[in-house]
Amino acid sequence: MTWISWRNAIFLIALAYVPMAASGQQRRPDLDRAFQAAVAHYNEGKLSEAANELEHLAGEVPDSFEVHELLGMVYSGESRDDLANQQLQKAVQLKPNSAAARTNLATNLIRLGRFDAAEEQLRKSVALEPRSFDANHNLGELYVRTGKLSDAVPFLRRAQLTTPSSYDNGYDLAQAYLLTGRTDSARKVVNELLKEKNTAELHNLLGQIEEKDGNFVVAANEFEIAAHRDPSESNLFDWASELLIHRTLEPAIQVFKESAQRYPNSARMAIGLGIALYSRGNYDEAIKALLRASDLSPDDPRCYFFLAKAYDSSPKEANEVIDRFRRFSEEQPTNANAYYYYAMSLWKGKRAQDPNLDPHQIEALLRKAVTLDPKLSDAYLQLGNLFSDQSKYAESIPEYEKALEGDSKLADAHYRLAQAYVHTGQKEKAKEQFQVYQQLRAQHLADLDRQIGDIRQFVYAEKGESSAKQ
Repeated sequence: MTWISWRNAIFLIALAYVPMAASGQQRRPDLDRAFQAAVAHYNEGKLSEAANELEHLAGEVPDSFEVHELLGMVYSGESRDDLANQQLQKAVQLKPNSAAARTNLATNLIRLGRFDAAEEQLRKSVALEPRSFDANHNLGELYVRTGKLSDAVPFLRRAQLTTPSSYDNGYDLAQAYLLTGRTDSARKVVNELLKEKNTAELHNLLGQIEEKDGNFVVAANEFEIAAHRDPSESNLFDWASELLIHRTLEPAIQVFKESAQRYPNSARMAIGLGIALYSRGNYDEAIKALLRASDLSPDDPRCYFFLAKAYDSSPKEANEVIDRFRRFSEEQPTNANAYYYYAMSLWKGKRAQDPNLDPHQIEALLRKAVTLDPKLSDAYLQLGNLFSDQSKYAESIPEYEKALEGDSKLADAHYRLAQAYVHTGQKEKAKEQFQVYQQLRAQHLADLDRQIGDIRQFVYAEKGESSAKQ
C-alpha cells in the first residue's frame, strides 16, 4: 500500500488587474503602464525586473491590493518567502473577502512550514466560496500533506462533485479513501476515472484496493496491467512483489529477474529477486542476488537479514558473504544484528573442522551483539550452541535460558537446553524441555508464517518509501 504524495501544489491564482490610482486620487495612466509592465515581466519570468517595478509602485499606491498581491507572488517566485508573506498578508488585509488572496497566502505559509496558519487561511477561503473546486481541493490537499486523511476526504469529495473530470483530485480522493479503509468508495472513484483516462497509475491504485480487500488474483492482474502500460521500476516492483507475497513464486522470480535487468541499480529489485529465489529453495542463486543487493545498498539492513537466511541454507559464496557481513559490522558499529550476522557467517563458513576457526572471535562478536541488544534471543541461542560444541555444557545453559527469556517459542533453544541438562545430569529438567520441544515441533508452520510476515514487511515498507519520494 502506498502513501499519498503531495501531487498537486496549491498554485497562485491569477489576479484581476484594475487601473491604478493612489488613495484619494484619480486614475494615473503612468501607474497603469508601470503595473502592466510589471505584469508582463512576471509572465515572462523576469522576476527581478517585476520586483523593482512593483516595489516602486508600492510606495506610490500603498493601499493597492493588486500591487501587494503581485509583489508577493514575485517574491515567492524568487523563493524570498518571508518577504512574500509580508506582501500577501497585506493583500489579505486590503481585500479580506478574496478567496484567491487567502489561497495565495496559504501557499506561501506552506512553503514556510506554517501549516496551521495555512489551514486557517484555506478554511476561510472555503467559507468564502463553499462550492469552489479550488478552495475545497486546496484544503483537502493540505490535509493530505499533513497526514490528516480523514479530514481531507470531505473537501476532496466536494471538489470532485464540483469537477468530476479532475483527475488529480480524484486520484488523491481515491487514495485517501483507501488509506482510511473505505475501499468500496475508492474503487468507485478509480473506475470512474478510468473511463476518462486509462492510466498505469490508476491500475496500480486499483491493484492496491483489490489487495486490501483480499482479492489477490484481481490485484495481481491490475499490477500487471500497470506494469505493461508503464514499465517503471515502481510498477514492476509492485507486480513482482504481489506475486511474491502470495507465493506465486515462479512468475515472481521471472518478473524480478527481468526487472533487475531493466533496472540494474535497483537494490530493492535485487532483494526481491533474492527473497523469491530463497522462498523457492534456490539458495545459491538467492545468495548471489542478495550479495548484489548489499553492494547496491550497503547501508540497508534488510538485504543482510535475507542474506543471512539464504546463507544459512547454503554454504556457497562463503568468503563473499563473510566479507559483506564484516563490512556491515564496520559501517554500522551500533547495530547488534550486524555483529550477529558477521559471527554466524564466520562460524558457518569455517565450521567443517577448519583449523582457522576462532571460537573466541565468534564469542566476542556475539557478546557485542547482546550488549547492544540484550533482547536478541538468537544471539544468546548461538552463544549456547558455541559452548555446547566445545562440550562446555554448564556454560551453555544460562545462554539458552536467556534466549528463552526473550522468546519462549524458540524450539531449537528448548531442544539444545534439554541436551545440555542431560550432559550435566539434570534429567528432570531435560525431560521438561524435551516435552516443550515436542509441543513446538509444528514450528515449521509458524516459521512459514513468520517468513511470509518478513516478506510482507519488506514489500510494504518499500512501497511506502517509494511513494513518499514521488
